[in-house]
Amino acid sequence: MTERLPLFPLGTVLFPGLVLPLHLFEERYRLLVGDLLERPEPRGFGVVCIELGHEVGQDAARRLAGVGCLAELREARRHPDGRYDIVTTGTRRFRVKELDRSRPYLQGEVEFLSEEPGADPGPTAHRVRRLFRLYRERLSAAGAGTVEDPELPDDPVALSYLIAASVVLDGHEKQRLLECEDAALRLAAERDLLARENRILDELPMIPAGQFLDGSFTLN
Repeated sequence: MTERLPLFPLGTVLFPGLVLPLHLFEERYRLLVGDLLERPEPRGFGVVCIELGHEVGQDAARRLAGVGCLAELREARRHPDGRYDIVTTGTRRFRVKELDRSRPYLQGEVEFLSEEPGADPGPTAHRVRRLFRLYRERLSAAGAGTVEDPELPDDPVALSYLIAASVVLDGHEKQRLLECEDAALRLAAERDLLARENRILDELPMIPAGQFLDGSFTLN
């Protein structure tokens, strides 16, 4: 069964549980928020990652990811000139089945996806927790400043999304984590990604400092 949902293409991936503040200035998104505020709660729109194109401008997003996340509207403040500052929270994943461009803002027929722990996620979750703590320690040692450890949930689904949102990865890898069928598969992917990132961070002190001066070096 599908549901019609307003869509907001972004150059980032939203995960369930993640807080996403937005400053909206384009007319189409002012209209989107205005339409949402006329509806009863809960109010939400779908965030889908832009795979090709960019955020600003009509039809600027030329290709969208097939899986997105529902952003539930928590706060909305309207400026005198019509701009909005809003705060949303990611809640549920969905798969885009069909796009509708009949309104100024994009809409889609979407199918919401179930959230399952998967097959025996416990051992992988334990390994991911250890790798994530090591990752945070190495980030701090590499010059990222004091990195506070978030409280890691016991629930494997919640844990998998917190890790996905917290690790510095490119958009393609973030999207791949969002699309994993269940928490066990997502945690297994995160285990491999964290192991890779820890190896990179472990090598940073041995890279000559001059390689950082032109700004071309990234962790990914």
